[in-house]
Amino acid sequence: MLHAIGAIVFGLCLLVWSADRFVDGASATARHFGMSPLLVGIVIVGFGTSLPEMLVSVQSSLQGNPGIALGNAYGSNIANIALILGIAALICPMAVHARVLRRELPLLLAVSGLSVALLWDGHISRLDALAFLGIFFLIMGWSVVQALHSRVDFLVPDADAQSRARSMALRTAIFWLVAGAVVLAISSRMLVWGAVLVAQAFGVSDLIIGLTVIAMGTSLPELASSVAAAVKREHDIAIGNVLGSNLFNTLAVVGLAGSLHPLDVEQAVLFRDMPVMIGLTLSLMLVGLWPNPRLNRLEGLLLLAVYIGYMSWLVVDTLG
Repeated sequence: MLHAIGAIVFGLCLLVWSADRFVDGASATARHFGMSPLLVGIVIVGFGTSLPEMLVSVQSSLQGNPGIALGNAYGSNIANIALILGIAALICPMAVHARVLRRELPLLLAVSGLSVALLWDGHISRLDALAFLGIFFLIMGWSVVQALHSRVDFLVPDADAQSRARSMALRTAIFWLVAGAVVLAISSRMLVWGAVLVAQAFGVSDLIIGLTVIAMGTSLPELASSVAAAVKREHDIAIGNVLGSNLFNTLAVVGLAGSLHPLDVEQAVLFRDMPVMIGLTLSLMLVGLWPNPRLNRLEGLLLLAVYIGYMSWLVVDTLG
């Protein structure tokens, strides 16, 4: 048991670290070969904070553990809004700009509704998974076009990774690109192995492990970037990190896992986890009804209370 717990803790630490190193190396390599900063931001750095979720879900799918794959994706979405935005709002109240209310949040709601429709039969087929991936690439293409016109977009994260990329030599960049990829593969396998053993030892489902320990762990990059943005009062970045990550998880992470191996969907995902995820997204839209839309400290506290309540619900379901 200690080996399994150690694999989860060490695997999560390695996963987050190697994802950061991989993105730094990939960004710098792309810049050295002439890729524009805008595309580096959207295509490479924008994927970076969701790499842990993607690798863990893919590994879980290949090993025949669909509960971990889906729990990781949807649990991370719930943690992104309730836990991460809750903490960020407690640190510094955040304005919610009209663009987010008009475009990003309705898009995320529409994608979430589509997910419910495709998961309703209790199965994610390869065709369903390809539909998710197709929509994701359409959104990415739209995001690139929008960014080329406005020079800013919600899928573009903060400039820290790009500034590191500019100062990295090509040889160093390639080293971190390769080393990051190797450690990502090893750490994701280690994490899934430990999670499966812990789930079996405690008699809980793979889904519960995915929704709790793994979802919180793989959300650490979003937590770090959103808290840093909140401290700098870069509200668009803090909220944009969360919305971009949730779109990535809902479409790309689930789509990639399902395309490699069809996934069975537990009823709890549809009637417990998806309503919480969609309800939290709707709560952000309700903020826009106020004359001066913002997430203040009271609302941040409420988001954290919702997360604690949801975790308690999972514990009760497990014990029951």
